[in-house]
Amino acid sequence: MKVLAIDTAGRVAAAALFSDGKIAAEYVLNHKLTHSEKIMPMIERILSDSETDISKIDLFAATKGPGSFTGLRIGAATVNGLAHALNKPAVGISTLEALAYNLPECSHTVVPMMDARRNHVYTAAYSTKGGISCIMPEHDASIEEVAEFCRTMDSTVIFTGDGIYLHREYLKEQLGDKAYFAPAQAANQSAASTAVLAAERYNGENSYVLPMYLKKSQAERELEERQK
Repeated sequence: MKVLAIDTAGRVAAAALFSDGKIAAEYVLNHKLTHSEKIMPMIERILSDSETDISKIDLFAATKGPGSFTGLRIGAATVNGLAHALNKPAVGISTLEALAYNLPECSHTVVPMMDARRNHVYTAAYSTKGGISCIMPEHDASIEEVAEFCRTMDSTVIFTGDGIYLHREYLKEQLGDKAYFAPAQAANQSAASTAVLAAERYNGENSYVLPMYLKKSQAERELEERQK
């Protein structure tokens, strides 16, 4: 099976080709939020460099959220459009689950965090021993709530995702030796993890990517405030 996956849910734009059990190519860019301009050239580069015709792709995948509202729409529109044009399936993978999958067989509880602004993060908690299982479901939380939840856990915790760059010092202060942080190569979104999860999860049905939002957009919140 050949899976072409992208991740545009956060600050990182990434694309990867998972082909017959191995990562054939991956491109990651963590520079400015220009996903709408960069993601198609990244896909074209991966297909060209791996000498893969796009018609040979069996499955398309994208992270479905949580994440940036604009980024999620770009990712869903891109893979759904490609899949529809080629009459191939597309699947959506949780951004947080894909982040946790960067740390397989981890002895710590994995807590991915994506910046949701205003001192909030999109977060969840996973065990990645012997596969991946959810301990705390995805939700929008203040960083104080994240620290309190982790404080009550029996195990040590490793944080990953772009939220660690904003909240590392606070979490270290609150949790001490209980808190660990993913190294740079495992802390960002990975289209490779998205591709592997998509291959594992695909059930043979003709599906598509539907973005998942954990809270209303800023424009919607501001409109509600004005209406009040």
